[in-house]
Amino acid sequence: MQFSIASFNLKNLIGPDKEYYQFQIYTPEEYAWKRDWTASQLIDLDADVIGFQEVFEEDALRDVVAEASRRAKALNDAVIPDRGKAYHRKVIFEKLGVDPWDDAALAFAPNAADEGVPGERRPGVAVLSRLGFVGTPEVIQDLDQPLDIPFQALRGMDSALDGGHYTLRRLSRPILKVRVPVGDHVVTLFNCHLKSKLGEYIRPEGADFAPEEDLTRYDPVGRAMGSLRAAVRRMAEAWVLRREIVAELDAGNPVVAVGDFNDGEHAVSAEIVAGEVPFRNYSWMLRHDATSHGDRYSDAEHQAITEAVERVRLHAAEKLFVRKSLRDVIYTSAFGGVYESLDQILLSRHFHPDFEGRIADMDYFSVLNDHITDGAHPEAPYNKLASDHGQIKAHLRLRR
Repeated sequence: MQFSIASFNLKNLIGPDKEYYQFQIYTPEEYAWKRDWTASQLIDLDADVIGFQEVFEEDALRDVVAEASRRAKALNDAVIPDRGKAYHRKVIFEKLGVDPWDDAALAFAPNAADEGVPGERRPGVAVLSRLGFVGTPEVIQDLDQPLDIPFQALRGMDSALDGGHYTLRRLSRPILKVRVPVGDHVVTLFNCHLKSKLGEYIRPEGADFAPEEDLTRYDPVGRAMGSLRAAVRRMAEAWVLRREIVAELDAGNPVVAVGDFNDGEHAVSAEIVAGEVPFRNYSWMLRHDATSHGDRYSDAEHQAITEAVERVRLHAAEKLFVRKSLRDVIYTSAFGGVYESLDQILLSRHFHPDFEGRIADMDYFSVLNDHITDGAHPEAPYNKLASDHGQIKAHLRLRR
């Protein structure tokens, strides 16, 4: 059985004549263009399971999916021969056709902070699955138990000093958790959109805006603090996602995490989600309880530690593909002339080629990024209605 998993940041999908951010709105003509473009991308993507980000309204997403399905059926009528023709079973026609999403299951997680106020909307996430879902999708955003991150005093300081703490009570955007049946297996999929790199500034009570937002009185230190807040929030959200991933792996479930991580693969937040990379040889490492220079982990402990780390790691589908091919340039975002991958499909070792107990192999990884530009070059002007992210897709094949 072949199946595919994709991630698609829709960039502010909402119906026409609705102000989502301050003074930002789609005219009916602009919405029609966006729906047309997005439906075309869905046809090109042709994925069985798709994690969407930046969805303001479920109705708008259903509208786009319905348009894509209509086009898929029209395409199939044009390129797939009917059963009465002797050559209708040729493999080439499987490649030309696109399965509509008419019967696909759709789960939408609205943003808990979205109160529907024009100009102050907040986006949610969604998952579309031709394979359906097992059980009821779960939304993770408002934390039943706030995440309290304590800091200890640094060495050389009074150990009784309070190192401070950071408390997270709500994620900036929801994490959507669904279970997808794939053959005889059930895969747990997380779709996320972590806090962006945009600075987080605090507006004083009674003020119309935060002081750092007034660029005529540019405050580099204050704006740096805004970036710090955003980064800390993003990493805390990454940890919440990591906790959920490890719980699923501890239960023995295959896991896939997709979405817009708003960070590159080597950023701390991305490493938190994916997990540690095991040290090459722990028997070289000084033990945690060492009492002498020679107190190192044993070979048996090295094996056990390595397995403990590997068991809960996630692996970027993009990197697994690069490893098996000569391709070395994959990007999903461009800003200021910098092209990088902010969107990821992360796979547990149930999909890793080196794991004997894997349930599936990844045959291919594709990215739709011809539309990506930041307007830095005159020959590639920025288009505000298309997504500002590339779409990524992992092509997988069950082993049994």
